[in-house]
This record gives sequence, structure tokens and C-alpha cells, in this order.
Amino acid sequence: MIIHNQNDPEANPASNRAGAYELVCDAVLFDLDGTLVDSTRVVERLWAEWAARHSLNVADILAISHGRRAEDTMRLVAPHLPTLKEEAAARLRDEELQNEGLVAVAGAKALLTSISHDKWAIVTSCTQTLAEVRLRGVGLPVPTVMITQESVPLGKPHPAGYLEAARILRCEPQNCLVVEDSPIGVEAGRAAGMRVLGVTTTYPAEQLSADLCVADLSEVAIIPGVPLTIRIGGDPPKAQ
Repeated sequence: MIIHNQNDPEANPASNRAGAYELVCDAVLFDLDGTLVDSTRVVERLWAEWAARHSLNVADILAISHGRRAEDTMRLVAPHLPTLKEEAAARLRDEELQNEGLVAVAGAKALLTSISHDKWAIVTSCTQTLAEVRLRGVGLPVPTVMITQESVPLGKPHPAGYLEAARILRCEPQNCLVVEDSPIGVEAGRAAGMRVLGVTTTYPAEQLSADLCVADLSEVAIIPGVPLTIRIGGDPPKAQ
């Protein structure tokens, strides 16, 4: 994978200084919640309800839940509960029924619809059903390749999901770009040997440790042509 700074070839990619970068890769692997869909209102409401039922501090839960599977979060904050699997399944069913407050992240639709279907995937801690509910709820396309909770045995920060997406797309991991908004998602992408673009919709850039960071996906665009070239920052490329 190659990153070029259009204004300053010597610039540190992580700094985002000196304008736009152009990045050549084989595929783009997106996280879902916080990266493509802002589901904060739904997620925080359901965690608050669950915390209240078990006399737990919701702030402690929200501090570690983003990017994790529901069961993994529950196991971290309440390992004493005997029915974690059942409660996590119930929590996911509740999420599938709620799409009020879901919003597409700025720039998500334009970016996804500009990438060939065989050049991108979603890797999420959601179930397949929940991921589809969220994407359709905000008018985003459902990808051909979507790695969900059912696809791999271990969730983020384990790299299994990103590695599986690369395998299905027939791309070498080092030639894939991960787009993430959470520290454990960035950790998963890095553990897979991939470059990571951080989206600061949920955490500030200094907490993400990504190769590059943007405020949202309106700062990311595909440059038409082959190979797959992505412009990060600067003015969007003009249509050919």
C-alpha cells in the first residue's frame, strides 16, 4: 500500500498536515457503527436500560463497549452474571427492532457508492440481521462481503474479522485499508497487518493511533480509475 502527500512528500502520514493524501490499495474494509452509521442514541439508550436492571454504572459500560460484541462487553463489566449469552442475544434482538435515531455518517453514502462492489467490505461486531437493519435504515448499500458476529469466533480487537474479509476479497492484508472509529477497531486492523484510517466521530485522533484521521467520510473520496486510489483530505476529485 502506498500513501502520497500531494503537497509535502516528506510529511508524516499520521499528522494529516500539508493537505491531501492519495492512497493506493486493493480493498477498503469498513467498520459499521460510528464509521458508516451513527447509532449512538440507540446503543446508549439500550446500555443504560441494561445497566439499570443490574445496578451497574452505565458510564463504565460505555467506556469500553464501543466496537465490542455485546457479550464481550457484558463479560467484562458483569462476569458474575450466569446468563450472559442469553442477555446478549436479547440485547441484540432489541437493537434489531430499534432504528429511531440512526443517521448515516457524513459522506458515507457517496463514498460507498463510488467503490466497486468487489473492492469493499464491512467488518462489524453486529449480527448480520442487525447490520442490515442499520444500513437499510439510513439508506446505505449492503455490501457483497460483510463479516459479522456469526462469521468469525472472535470479535475485535482480534484481527480475525479483517483477515477473513481480506481472504474473501482475495486481497493481501497489507494491501487493505481499514476504516475505524474506535481504539479496539484500530487495534484489530493493525493486528491484521493493515493500514488504518481513523474517523473521529467517537474518539479524538490521539486516542485512535491510526495512520491517518478524518473528521468524517466527507473528507474521503475515490479517484476514478485503476488501481483503487483514495484521496484523504483536500478537495474531492472532479468527475472524469
